[in-house]
Amino acid sequence: MQKRSNNLHNYKQSLLYGALVGVSIGIAFALGFIVRGVIAPATAQAAENQYPLLGEVQTLINDHYLRDQPDIKQREYGAIRGMIATLNDKYTFFVDPPVAASESDVLAGTYGGVGLQLERSEAGKLVVYPYKDSPALQKGIEDGDELIAVNDTPVDLTFQPDVLDQMLRGEVKDNNGVKLSVIKPDGKKLTVFIPFAVINVPSVNWRVLVDAPQIGYVQITLFTSRTPQELKDALTDLLAHDVKALILDLRNNSGGLLKESVDVASQFLDGGIIVYEKTNNVESELNAVSGGLATQIPLVVLVNHGTASAAELVSGAIRDRGRGILIGQVTYGKGTVQQIFRLSDNSSLHITAAEWLTPKQQHLDGQGLDPDISMIPDVNGRDVELGEAVRQLDVILSKPK
Repeated sequence: MQKRSNNLHNYKQSLLYGALVGVSIGIAFALGFIVRGVIAPATAQAAENQYPLLGEVQTLINDHYLRDQPDIKQREYGAIRGMIATLNDKYTFFVDPPVAASESDVLAGTYGGVGLQLERSEAGKLVVYPYKDSPALQKGIEDGDELIAVNDTPVDLTFQPDVLDQMLRGEVKDNNGVKLSVIKPDGKKLTVFIPFAVINVPSVNWRVLVDAPQIGYVQITLFTSRTPQELKDALTDLLAHDVKALILDLRNNSGGLLKESVDVASQFLDGGIIVYEKTNNVESELNAVSGGLATQIPLVVLVNHGTASAAELVSGAIRDRGRGILIGQVTYGKGTVQQIFRLSDNSSLHITAAEWLTPKQQHLDGQGLDPDISMIPDVNGRDVELGEAVRQLDVILSKPK
């Protein structure tokens, strides 16, 4: 199986920027953004008049500097970055045109591969879950199959996840693919060659847990424009399978679009405050929309150090509103909102424009969320957090109604 607020309209162009992308490379790939527009010429002229010393310095360099100067654009970009550095805010930064041009494509989530989600089970096995309509699914790979070899190379938990993931990807061309060997849940072995194809990665993956069929599992990897509908599809499917409780996995979800994260929270919260947002002159509240599909069913949320930004918004709202507990590790701690402005030469400027607080007014920037149940990650990669979530929900489901 693979896979809705007061004042909300004021925030359609706001983002919770994904905090995990390296600042050292200019945080080149924002986890989704809406371009706010080009700065008005009159505004730009007014700003220019504030910095007469820059003109003096450039004139002196032109008259006296011994060596060749970088081109004007490079010097201008350098001055911009120097100005931004004085703000001492790592989330306010300048992006060159080539990188800015790629930002709007980041949320597409497209690559060449076979379309598999790879996980390490609590039992210590590498298990796979094929995406809907993927080449892997078409070739007989099914949910819960144990991966034992790639191109005849045995694989186990000693393989790093990113290494294995790259082994399952490649250029889309004739006769290019990968041979996989898996063990089915019934013990039968399947070895099959799977050609690479263009994979559109879903932001939501879901399934009924094999060992706990009363519990549905929903993983959100990123908050994209597709996420709210994908979540509705997931919840509709799981509830049709008569699950009695849910696990929402937001581990390593580094953020994304603000409006979409509010839409997601609305599926679990029946109205009420999701988040407070503070700008330099006003505090506003964003509220859930009533009518969500999973506002009553028992819920546990999995978080870790990679849970950031919009994912923290959703996690904090669910916990503060008493809808569910958090299991895992302290979250990343990114509680600010960035807006992106396209400049006249197609470069862009990311500006920290707001801070958000949980329904109980908790500041998260630089602090993060402490889980209700802290877990130490297993050194062998077993999913102990998922196992603990199942145990907590089993206790809830076993109580007399």
